[in-house]
Amino acid sequence: MDKLKCAFCKPKHCSQGITDESLLPSFCPMKDVKGLIQEVTKKYSKEDIQHFYINSALTEKEAYDEKAAREEEKVVPVRPRIREIAEFANKMKFKKLGMAFCSGLPDEASRASSILEKHGLEVCSIICSCGAIDKTKMGVPPEYKIRDPKKFEAACNPILQAELLNKAGTNINVLIGLCVGHDMLFTMNSEAPVTTLIVKDRLTGHNPVISLYSRYYRDIV
Repeated sequence: MDKLKCAFCKPKHCSQGITDESLLPSFCPMKDVKGLIQEVTKKYSKEDIQHFYINSALTEKEAYDEKAAREEEKVVPVRPRIREIAEFANKMKFKKLGMAFCSGLPDEASRASSILEKHGLEVCSIICSCGAIDKTKMGVPPEYKIRDPKKFEAACNPILQAELLNKAGTNINVLIGLCVGHDMLFTMNSEAPVTTLIVKDRLTGHNPVISLYSRYYRDIV
């Protein structure tokens, strides 16, 4: 299974429930993993996973206008992602939510925290520069600093962010603008499930999808 190329499948047959092998592209994994599909499907019957998954599906359903979807066959969204996170947390009866945010997005973190708290959630937020450690103390060569190599430059500390939220006993953690790589280190060390509210994209104002569509980004990507 070294050729997983679903991104290049135009019909997306699986989303229509089509499993006829004669219609599937040569690289379709469904041709070779029937046993694995059945094995994985059984995992969703585990009580904790099923509860998590069903509430995920309900959160997805409620993100659309039900009348438009069922009577008019139109997809009309009615909620932003931050509302979906809050609704999902409440459906799961989670009370404590962790927020790991970038020092470059303090206003966004404050606004997000206030909104989530209005939904009855306790929010524990932790900034990436917590610890006030210079990057060189973390093994980063001075020349890798963004500014003056001789001056203090706070190191991002995603493992500390994760450990502090672990100690706080958060039920789920939300990422706000952590750098590429740092977000992975956080996720690797978080005991609670992790979701992302804002993904870091300095050039596009944290809207990475635009670089896939705008001709002005062609030479950059």
